[in-house]
Amino acid sequence: MRYIEEVMNKVKTQNPDQPEFLQAVQEVLETLAPVVERNEALYRKQALLERMTIPERAIVFRVPWVDDAGNVQVNTGYRVQFNGAIGPYKGGLRFHPSVNLSIIKFLGFEQVFKNSLTGLPMGGGKGGSDFDPKGKSDREIMAFCQSFMSELYKHIGPDTDVPAGDIGVGGREIGFLFGQYRRLRNAYHAGVLTGKGLTYGGSLARTQATGYGLLYLTREVMEHNGHTLKGKTVAVSGSGNVAIYAIEKAWQLGAKPVTCSDSTGWIYDPEGIDVALLKQVKEVDRARLTQYAAARPSAQYHQGRGVWTVKCDVALPCATQNELHLEDAQLLVAGGVTAVCEGANMPTTLEATRYLQEHGVLFCPGKAANAGGVAVSGLEMCQNSMRYSWSFEEVDSKLEGIMVNIYKNIDAAAKEYGMEGNYVAGANIAGFLKVADAMLAQGVI
Repeated sequence: MRYIEEVMNKVKTQNPDQPEFLQAVQEVLETLAPVVERNEALYRKQALLERMTIPERAIVFRVPWVDDAGNVQVNTGYRVQFNGAIGPYKGGLRFHPSVNLSIIKFLGFEQVFKNSLTGLPMGGGKGGSDFDPKGKSDREIMAFCQSFMSELYKHIGPDTDVPAGDIGVGGREIGFLFGQYRRLRNAYHAGVLTGKGLTYGGSLARTQATGYGLLYLTREVMEHNGHTLKGKTVAVSGSGNVAIYAIEKAWQLGAKPVTCSDSTGWIYDPEGIDVALLKQVKEVDRARLTQYAAARPSAQYHQGRGVWTVKCDVALPCATQNELHLEDAQLLVAGGVTAVCEGANMPTTLEATRYLQEHGVLFCPGKAANAGGVAVSGLEMCQNSMRYSWSFEEVDSKLEGIMVNIYKNIDAAAKEYGMEGNYVAGANIAGFLKVADAMLAQGVI
């Protein structure tokens, strides 16, 4: 469609060195043609797509800190506030050496539509730094987090922008960040960060939320297409928070998860991944999966990539962006995979996504499938506003309801626009329409 092509060409011209961001924009825009076609004159006149693909603001800042040897280190910090039309900017902080402006913009752009799908009043944003917490002492991580927040605090607040965790940012980091924010503001704004500890405003079930939500949505996808999760073999990549609790919930729903991975290798355990052991290795010992294999006789450890060589019924990429390539998709299809649902943000390349869809695989994108994390972050914000806490069962029930509703909405949107079963299009359209209507209602801002 001409208007979409014009906008995509403009985005490419303006961001030639940002491949991840361009990929995210292309993935969304190419599915919006039937929506834009119905409203082209209005959208073009209001420059809606142009406004939607440019962040409301992007903040880049220096983060100096002192290591344990007394040397000054410097990293770059980012916060991209992409779209606040339906609520305060909301999205995680990622601390990883790969972080750059392209990655933060792609994550922020995806977050706009993901947050829209939850049904909660949250805009989209993302942030982070190229700081690597691996191998750092607690004191070094605290020093970095305090320096990072010394700039970030100027731009966030419970009704402005509410960061959370992401890769490299867990409960330890959130605690240090919140402490520094409290010191600088001299106020207890519990709702300024989510993913907090339970002793200072955190929500029960937040740790489990992304992984649990992924399985709730995967169950819906399977059951509404004549399948069941019970008795199915599940391949999972990653071994962080999302992967661990996806594996745990897969067991609870009657499936058998047999793989996990980290940055150096992967595990195949034909008896099924031992969740308690995996938690010990990754959450307590912060060790490599070689330790899991050493403690589990049935486990086979392999160096490098290879999770998707395992024959499975369901594949759940939960590690990082662009981890599932075309050749991986081909292996999964050859192995008879029924469904691929994304636990990470954009873990499947565009080529792999198309191949899976063309070969009849049920494919659900991350902006829908992994929305459980930010959904419970939204519920944490609700509890902070009320100065009240819900039980684990209450939060988990609300999470399940949100994920079931997301499935209904993306399925309905795909059907309405003649793309039944295309959950990528359904997620993009359902997320887009709510944000577009809010932007149009609020004028040219």
